[in-house]
Amino acid sequence: MIIKLVRSKILINNCSFPGLIDMNIQIILGSESDMPVAEKVKKILDTFDVNYNIKVASAHRTPDYLKEIIEKSNADVFIGIAGLSAALPGSIAAHTTKPVIGVPVSGKVNFDAILSIVQMPPGIPVAAVGLDRGDNAALLAIEILSLKDKNLTKQLNDYRKKMRDKIIKK
Repeated sequence: MIIKLVRSKILINNCSFPGLIDMNIQIILGSESDMPVAEKVKKILDTFDVNYNIKVASAHRTPDYLKEIIEKSNADVFIGIAGLSAALPGSIAAHTTKPVIGVPVSGKVNFDAILSIVQMPPGIPVAAVGLDRGDNAALLAIEILSLKDKNLTKQLNDYRKKMRDKIIKK
């Protein structure tokens, strides 16, 4: 039995307790300047009490380090946040068969970042959310994890009900 400290919570890996699923999300930023978008991801994941890890690795400047992060990760879902040419989510997808969600970051060439994530070649899919939509990337990752965790499904339903109730004030 391995015990590790993640986000100030003790989690027990590989245990036989029914209902306890240790699922993780690996967030990778193309550069530290992408942190404001990652903050949106963190806020949602913290709300749902989902474990995550954040690393900075460039698809172009640190490809070996990126590959090492992916290969050593126990993540169930990856979120790649990148601007400019936004090759990071595709590079992540090239090294794993786990779900990858790409978040294009706004900047001087918004269209380039969006197309780099949306226009992946056949066989290497990457899910894409809107420009700077780290919150939607987190929610999509939670939806993927909820396939194995009914508690997350309930939390998602409650979250959507709260959004609905905000719009339709009683």
